[in-house]
Amino acid sequence: MSYDPAGGQPGGQGWQGGQQPPYPPPPGGGYGQQPPAGWGPPPGPGGPSGSPAQKSFFSALFDFTFDSFATPGLIRILYIIGTVLIVLGWLGYVVVGFSALGAAAGIGILIFGAIFALFTIALLRVSLEFYYAVVRMSEDIHNRR
Repeated sequence: MSYDPAGGQPGGQGWQGGQQPPYPPPPGGGYGQQPPAGWGPPPGPGGPSGSPAQKSFFSALFDFTFDSFATPGLIRILYIIGTVLIVLGWLGYVVVGFSALGAAAGIGILIFGAIFALFTIALLRVSLEFYYAVVRMSEDIHNRR
């Protein structure tokens, strides 16, 4: 038994425009079309018909049953407070550098302190995103049960 790419036609290169392709069409009729019924996530709180009810930050903060997470609302506040404290600390070091240590030390603290402050803000952001991702995974796992 041999494979004939011409489809039994002399001089052919497989299927032609007027013939059917040698494979069945994908389920749902092809690309760009809606999938048949029964495909996709189930309807419900996590499905396309709606989302779970969002609690306020303070109700999540004082939820002693731990049914909701306070972290998503707290992340924004912690990032703002952390960024402000890092910038204020850098400015404080710059003022001390210029007043107590001289102009050369002040310029050095101004430049290298800014680089260190940006690195610290990036580290703060990455760590807060890590905690937020863990909470989001926990919410997704909790919603699937």
